[in-house]
Amino acid sequence: MTTLALTGDVMLGRKVAEVLNDYMRPEEPWGDVRPFLDASDLRIINLECAITDNEQPWTRTPKVFHFRTQPSAIETLRTARIDACSLANNHTLDFEEQGLLDTLEHLDAAGIRHAGAGRNREEAADPAILTVPADHTRRVALVAYTDNEPPFAAGTDRPGTNYLPVSLKPDVLRRVERAVSDVREMGVDTVIFSNHWGPNMVQRPREIFRRFARAVIDRGVDIYYGHSAHIFQGVEIYRGKPILYDTGDFIDDYTVDPRLRNDWSFLFQVSVEEGTLERLDLTPVKLSYARVDLATGGEREEILDRMERLSAEMGTVFTRREDALVLERS
Repeated sequence: MTTLALTGDVMLGRKVAEVLNDYMRPEEPWGDVRPFLDASDLRIINLECAITDNEQPWTRTPKVFHFRTQPSAIETLRTARIDACSLANNHTLDFEEQGLLDTLEHLDAAGIRHAGAGRNREEAADPAILTVPADHTRRVALVAYTDNEPPFAAGTDRPGTNYLPVSLKPDVLRRVERAVSDVREMGVDTVIFSNHWGPNMVQRPREIFRRFARAVIDRGVDIYYGHSAHIFQGVEIYRGKPILYDTGDFIDDYTVDPRLRNDWSFLFQVSVEEGTLERLDLTPVKLSYARVDLATGGEREEILDRMERLSAEMGTVFTRREDALVLERS
């Protein structure tokens, strides 16, 4: 059995970058969650910033926030043994194409795989193929997409993201089907579909998003890994496959909404056997300034209650076990 650790958005830029440069050790942003990451076979994040020295921000279209971190922040990813990053999101080109090219170079040099952005459209669509360390015969594919920031989309000879609208149109779903077919031909056991999609601060996915996620599963995906809302959404099990509609935030410096609580989230650990879901563990976490830790006390209970309620609306019933939510294949 292979256990995959999936997190919400990891933003190492802006004030997080400042404290990493000034006084915070590279491992500190992961807090006491790091042993849980270590216990997993593979660790995958959505990296929501550029890793670059380039100081020229994107100005071709209006954009309020620009996130970048210094190349030294790669050590923060290495200390958590991050295996792969999704780069298909609305901040990958915050510091122009050069910022993306630098990010690719730094990740490659650190041996961290990536998917969802590249030097051209073809490379942006390439999967990240991961081999499970404990069993080199087991391979996992990460394919990554975003419906955010259409101007960031890669072109025939232009760096950018792997843009895909949320749509049930045949040409959109054919792209998904081809991507899954291609990685299956590589001998992959498990396919993860990462999608940075939809609006911020929305607690429940709209119906078109639910229909799209199910259509993706219908086309052979094993795990749907969503993010973008900055708050976690409920989990649906469809045809035995987990749909994580939104995994929320994980590391950032953001202002906290007192009602929606974007400082509450989970570490999502998905255990699979040749693509079949065996167990899903959701461990509640609490974000503080530039750091994530295990949630405790009353806050932990509120986080668990919210996820139970949102998931029950989708027909998913978890068991509480050791301060986490657990779902096992019956």
